[in-house]
Amino acid sequence: MAEPERTIQDLFNLQGRVAIVTGASGWLGSAMSRALAEAGATLVVTSRKAEQAAAFAATLPGQGHIGLGFEQSDTGTIPGFVAEVERRLGRIDVLVNNAYGATAPSIDTATAEDFDRAYHTGVTAYFLLARAVVHHLRRRQAPGSIINIGSMYGVVGSYPDAYTGLAVNSPPNYHGLKGGLIHLTRHLAVYWAKDHVRVNAISPGPFPAPRVSGPMPEFIERLEAKSPMGRMGQPEELKGAVVLLASDAGSYITGQNLLVDGGWTAW
Repeated sequence: MAEPERTIQDLFNLQGRVAIVTGASGWLGSAMSRALAEAGATLVVTSRKAEQAAAFAATLPGQGHIGLGFEQSDTGTIPGFVAEVERRLGRIDVLVNNAYGATAPSIDTATAEDFDRAYHTGVTAYFLLARAVVHHLRRRQAPGSIINIGSMYGVVGSYPDAYTGLAVNSPPNYHGLKGGLIHLTRHLAVYWAKDHVRVNAISPGPFPAPRVSGPMPEFIERLEAKSPMGRMGQPEELKGAVVLLASDAGSYITGQNLLVDGGWTAW
């Protein structure tokens, strides 16, 4: 006899699960963290500064959330970080690899160091943290979900005219690492499927933070002209995507790159 069909409320329910979100207090990370908490998950949120992580954790709906200081570019700390989460909460079910920190050079000024730092933080550290979580899941013989935060700029090049004459650019190291991360996501998905671990990416389109949109309205107008929807994304518009991929609602989705870009890459 077939199992009864699960309801949509049950499929999206994350009650009882633990999710790690790195770089959680930022413009997009904070919305994704709230989404997972609203769906019932207990969160471990990170920031380079422990006090900032703890303060953000205290704002999340629900109970039991913790904030930890974590500098993922110091990859030697990753095993200890995962062990600390295990010790304090007993389990890890979801990882959202979101933290990023690197330089933003132009094509004419980018150095080898710019690329090394970007790849180390945004690809190498993502892989090592994901693998540490998968090792935990194997020990528990439990399913899990890894979500890497990519970018539309890992799929398409940028429009040079959108940046011309403005104090903002489209860094080549960022494009390179996000493209690499999206392909790494596919590779890990096929290797870890046997462990019942799903690996996907979410690639946001134009979601400029207030520190960019406020002082540079001309830049925003240029970006809006490139978007089929004619507007910028709002952080809450990532909430559905992250809950889908973290929950049983996405149980047959792996190795995918979900573009949330207002149609930007559909041109």
